Amino acid sequence: MAAAGAEEEAAAAATTAEEERRREGARESEGECGDEGDSDSSADGEDEEKENEAEIQRLEEQLSINAFDYNCHLDLIKLLRQEGELVKLRRARQKMSELFPLTEEIWLDWLKDEIRMASESTDREKVYELFERAVKDYICPEIWLEYAQYSIGGIGEEGGIEKVRSIFERALTAVGLHVTKGTAIWEAYREFENAILETVQPAAGSIPSPEQQQTVCAQLEKIHTLFRRQLGLPLLDMEATYAEYEEWSEDPIPEAVIKNYKKALQQMEKSKPYEEALLVAETPKLAEYQAYIDFEMKAGDPARIQLIYECALAENCLVPDLWARYNQYLDRQLKVKELVLSAHDRAVRNCPWTVGLWNRYLLAMERHRVDHQIVSENFEKALNAGFIQATDYVEIWQAYLDYLRRRVDFTQDSSKELEELRSAFARAVEYLKQEVEERFSESGDPSCTIMQNWARIEARLCNNMQKARELWDSIMTKGNAKYANMWLEYYNLERAHGDTQHCRKALHRAVQCTSDYPEHVCEVLLALERIEGTLEDWDAAVQKTENRLARVNEQRVKAAEKEAALVKQEEEKAEQRKQARAEKKASKKAKKMKPGDKRKVEDDDDGEWGQEEEAEQPSKRHKGDGDSTRAEEEVEDMEVETGLFGRSTPARPAASSKQKEKAAASRKEAPRVLHDSAKDNVTVFVSNLSYSMADPEVKLKELFESCGEVVEVRPIFSNRGTFRGYCYVEFVDEKSALQALGLDRRIVEGRPMFVSPCVDKNKNPDFKVFRYSTALEKHKLFISGLPFSCTKEELEEMCKAHGNVKDIRLVTNRAGKPKGLAYVEYENEVQASQAVLKMDGLTIKENVIKVAISNPPLRKFPDKPEAGRASQSMVPRQIYGARGKGRTQLSMVPRALQRQSNLVTKAENGMVQNSPATSSAATEEPKKMSNADFARMLLEK
Repeated sequence: MAAAGAEEEAAAAATTAEEERRREGARESEGECGDEGDSDSSADGEDEEKENEAEIQRLEEQLSINAFDYNCHLDLIKLLRQEGELVKLRRARQKMSELFPLTEEIWLDWLKDEIRMASESTDREKVYELFERAVKDYICPEIWLEYAQYSIGGIGEEGGIEKVRSIFERALTAVGLHVTKGTAIWEAYREFENAILETVQPAAGSIPSPEQQQTVCAQLEKIHTLFRRQLGLPLLDMEATYAEYEEWSEDPIPEAVIKNYKKALQQMEKSKPYEEALLVAETPKLAEYQAYIDFEMKAGDPARIQLIYECALAENCLVPDLWARYNQYLDRQLKVKELVLSAHDRAVRNCPWTVGLWNRYLLAMERHRVDHQIVSENFEKALNAGFIQATDYVEIWQAYLDYLRRRVDFTQDSSKELEELRSAFARAVEYLKQEVEERFSESGDPSCTIMQNWARIEARLCNNMQKARELWDSIMTKGNAKYANMWLEYYNLERAHGDTQHCRKALHRAVQCTSDYPEHVCEVLLALERIEGTLEDWDAAVQKTENRLARVNEQRVKAAEKEAALVKQEEEKAEQRKQARAEKKASKKAKKMKPGDKRKVEDDDDGEWGQEEEAEQPSKRHKGDGDSTRAEEEVEDMEVETGLFGRSTPARPAASSKQKEKAAASRKEAPRVLHDSAKDNVTVFVSNLSYSMADPEVKLKELFESCGEVVEVRPIFSNRGTFRGYCYVEFVDEKSALQALGLDRRIVEGRPMFVSPCVDKNKNPDFKVFRYSTALEKHKLFISGLPFSCTKEELEEMCKAHGNVKDIRLVTNRAGKPKGLAYVEYENEVQASQAVLKMDGLTIKENVIKVAISNPPLRKFPDKPEAGRASQSMVPRQIYGARGKGRTQLSMVPRALQRQSNLVTKAENGMVQNSPATSSAATEEPKKMSNADFARMLLEK
C-alpha cells in the first residue's frame, strides 16, 4: 500500500508539472496570437495576409496536379502554420506524411503543436499515435526524448509508470548507442527512476516497513542497472557518468563493471576520430559517414552499423545510393522482417523516382512472404511515382512480372495465378504503348523485351507455341524485322520448342527482311538445310540467299557511290566557301591599301617575287599538321574572326599608336623561342585571348601567379609583331600547372580564356579536352531559349525556389557572348525533377524557355583523313605574272593549299617544329624564278 501511495504521489507531481508546462505553452500561444493581432491591424498586415492566402491556394492547386512535389508540401505547411490555419495545417501534414517520411524538424513542430492543443485523455491517445508514427520514419534521439518526457505526464493513469519505462526501454534500444546524443536518453531515464525513488523513500525519522525496504531496494537496483548498462557502451562523456556513479553509489563499483567501462572507453577512442570528423564536416557528410560505416563493418556490431546508417540517412534522406547500400546490408546480414521492410518502405517514400529502390522493395516483400495484395498495392504506387526515364517503367514492370511468374505452378494446365500473369503481361504491353510512349515519346522497350519474355514463358513453361508465335509476329511488326539478332532469337525459340517447318519459314523471312547482317542469317539458313533439308530445300535456300546477297551488295554499292558523291559535293562547297572568303578579304585589303604602297610593290622588280609578302605573312598550320594542343586549332578560327590578313582593327587612340608600333617592331626583331616538349608537364597552353591585350606577359603572369610560381609567359606574336591571342605559361612544378587548368573559361577582358594541357598532338593525335559530362545527369538541368540579357544571378534567383542550386553555367561563344543556353546543377535528382515540372515552358522576358534533364547527345568526331587523300591534295606553288604576287592577291589561293604546300612548318615563338614525314620529291618546292627566267619561259612558248 505504501508503494502504491508513493507511485500515486509521483504521478500527481508529474501531472502537475505537465499541466504547468502546458499552461506556459498556452501563454506563449496567446502571446503569438496577440502579436499577430497587432500586426493584422495594420494595412501591411492585411496585404500580407491576402498574399499568403493567394499563395496557399496556388500551392494547393500545384499539389493537386503533382502530389509528389516535396518542396511544395514544405512551403504549404510553413504558410499554414504562419497563418494559424490549424485544421488545414493538420490535413497538409497528414497528406505529406502519407507520401514522404517527415524529417525530425517537421515531426517536432507537428508534435509540439498537437501537444499544445491536447486537453483530454482522448487527445493524449492521438498524440501517442502520432509519436509512434514519428519514431518509425527516422531514428531521431530528440523525438524519442520528447516521447518519453511526454509519456511522464500520463503516469497517473492505470499502468502509467510501466508505460513510461516501456517507452524509455524502446528509446534505449533505438538510440541508446548514439555516441553523441544517446547519453541524454540514459540520463532522462535515470532522472525518472530517481524521482520514483524519492517518492518511495520513508519519511525522515520513521522506521520503514519490510515492504517499504523491499520497494526501496528494488528501485535502487533499477538505478544501479541503468548506470552499469550505460557504462558498458562507448558514449560521449563516459568519464562524467562514471564519476557520477561513484558519487551516487554507497557501495564500491564492481570489478566487472569497471572492466566493461574500460573496454567501452577503448572503443570510444577508436570511434572518436570519426565522430570528430562528422562534427567539423559540412553537409551532406557522405564521405565521413561512409568511412564511419566501413569502420563499424570491420568491427561487425550489427546494432552500431544500423545506427550509423540511420544517422547518415537522417541527414541524407534523398540520396538513393545510401538507401540502396543500407537495404542491401539489411537484406543480406540482419534479415529481420520488420526492420527490413520498414527500411525499404522509407527508402521508396524518400526517393520515389528511383526505380532500383522499388525493385528491391518488391524482392524484399516476396522474400519475407508479404501478402500478395500488399505487393500489388506497392507496385501500383511505383507506377505512380513519376520516374524520369521510359526505361524505368520497363524495369519496374519486369520486376513485377518476375514476381508473378514465380507464384505460378506450371505443372497445372490452368490456374488463377497463370491467368493473372498473362493479364499482367498484356497490361504491361499496353501501358508502355499508351502511358509511357505518350509521356516520353518512346516506349522505353524498343526490342520488346517484355514480349520476348512472355513468349519464352508461353513456349517453355506453358507449351503454348502458338501463342509464342503470335507474340513474335507482333514483335517483328514493331520495326524489329530488319535486325538479324531478333530473327535468330525467334529461330532459337522455334528450334528448342517448335518444329523444323516453322524454323525454315522464320529463316526464309529473315533472309528477306534483314538489313543489318543478312550474311549471318543466310549462313544459319544454309546450316539448317545442310543438316535437315532435302535437295529441293537446299536448292531453294541457295537460290534465295544468292539473290538476296546480290541485291544487298548492289544496294551497298549504290549507297557508297551516293555517299562519295555527297562527300565530294561537300568538299566542293567547302572549297567554294574558302575561295569566296579569300576573295572577299583580298578585295577589302585592296580597297584599304594606300596608292604609294601599291606603287612601291609594283616597281620593286629587282627582288625575288613574293619575299616581302611572305615575310609579313604569319605562319599558320593546318589542323591536321600536328598541332601542339587543341587550343591551336581554335587559334585558326580566331584569326579568321579577327582578320590577320587585312581585316581592319578597331581604331586606337592616336597617343598610343606610336608606342604600339615601337613595341610591335621590337617584338618583330626579337628571336623566336622554340617550345621544349620536355616541359609539357609544367606548361599550359592559353588561347582565345584578346588580340588587343596590352602587355600580355605582365597581365597573364599576375593572373597565373595565384596557381604557383611562374617561370615564364611566352606570348605568340605574328611576323608583324602583333599579339596572336595565345601563349604558353611555364611553371616551376607540375602541381601548379594542374592547378592552372582550373582557370579555364575565366573571363579576361570580356572573353573566356581557354587553358589547356600542353600536349604534342604528333604523339597524341586523339587528345581532346572536354570538361563536362556527356552522359545523363539526373541532378542537372539543360535550359534553352533564355534571353541573351539573362544574367547568372537572375537565373539563380529563379532556380533556387525549387531546391539548392550547386552551380550554374551560362553557355557562351568564344567571344564571351551568351548563346541563350544554361546548365543548372541541383543537390539531388528530386530537386531537379521538380524544377523541370515547374520551369519548363516559363516565359522570361518574352522568351519561352525549355527545361529538361541534362542528357547531351554523343559527341561526333570527324573521321581522320586518309594518308593518300592528303598527298593528293598537295599542289605545287603557282607561277605568277610579270608583276609577281601582290599583297592583294595573297588570299586568293585557299589557305588549305597554302599550308599544305609548306610541309616543313616554320617554328615561331614556342611552336614545335614538325619533322618531314614525306619523300623529298613531295616536299621539294619549285625554284623561284627571276625576271629573265620568266621572260625566257614566255619566249619558249
